[in-house]
Amino acid sequence: MVVDVDSIRSFFSQGQDCLLTDPQAPAMHQLLVAALEKGMIRAAERQEDGTWHTNAWVKQAILCGFRRTSLVEMPGAGFPMFDKTAYPPRHFGLEDAVRLVPGGTAVRRGAHIARGVVLMPPAYVNVGAFVDEGTMVDSHALVGSCAQIGKRVHLSAAAQIGGVLEPAGAQPVIVEDEAFIGGLVGLFEGIVVRKRAVLASGVIITGSTVIYDLVNGCELRQEVPEGAVVVPGSRPASGDYAKAHGLQLAAPCIVKYRDDKTDAATALEQALR
Repeated sequence: MVVDVDSIRSFFSQGQDCLLTDPQAPAMHQLLVAALEKGMIRAAERQEDGTWHTNAWVKQAILCGFRRTSLVEMPGAGFPMFDKTAYPPRHFGLEDAVRLVPGGTAVRRGAHIARGVVLMPPAYVNVGAFVDEGTMVDSHALVGSCAQIGKRVHLSAAAQIGGVLEPAGAQPVIVEDEAFIGGLVGLFEGIVVRKRAVLASGVIITGSTVIYDLVNGCELRQEVPEGAVVVPGSRPASGDYAKAHGLQLAAPCIVKYRDDKTDAATALEQALR
């Protein structure tokens, strides 16, 4: 299948009303899905200055697939499944060099899974997501729609990487190369985790979460710095009622920046690969 990215971009830059009635839409949808899976187009891309640019037209194109297709029963073993025809489960071949371990993992069509990725069961990767080379997606982990995961990232068991399709211009969650995301970590609302950052188990970060940098004595929002080591913390809730009851609010804290000791503690077991 020949994929022309410029043609796909031009077609899906039309208004939604036009896309829903255009007779070329089914064929263009297949080209879109193929380009997403090959990593030729992405919902967000890193710029030379390190900032991330959201490609709203890509998310609009994905949304078009949902809107113009119907609900059907999906084939599969066990209990019946029902979904829109635009994004059925993706199937891999040995030539893809993806370790899809038996046990219930699902990857939706339109998700990029690079060579050397390990998917432990049961994990789920949604449409528009980008998972780069050598990344480990552990059991019960979620990679949400359009989330961008870098090279050699470790998403530990039950890590939740939130997805976003609407509004189309909203930035997805981004985890850069060699970050370590601990068990039960939750990342939502367009958070950017920079290279080699380490998030300890149980850290929850949303777009409005204040991250307390104890090393540099400052407060951060919407971004975890490169190499930061973040642990769950708490701070007193304000007000007399909260004080009387000893209530606390979650407060993720940067306690150090990555060093040799951190690298040893977070090293992936290469023998498993």
